[in-house]
Amino acid sequence: MSSSIPQPKSKFVTVKCPDCGNEQIAFNKPATQVACNVCGATLIKPTGGKGLIRGELLGEVQ
Repeated sequence: MSSSIPQPKSKFVTVKCPDCGNEQIAFNKPATQVACNVCGATLIKPTGGKGLIRGELLGEVQ
């Protein structure tokens, strides 16, 4: 008998800031706005589900 473990649908992603180029790891379904650690620009806005990514999505964190 094989039991399957459900995988989470949310992930951590690497996002590049459109203003200063800083690369930052963030949750792709944030409850609050995610700001750049360097310049303070908004990287991800919460939408109640997957966040609206303003910066460049570089990939998922494994």
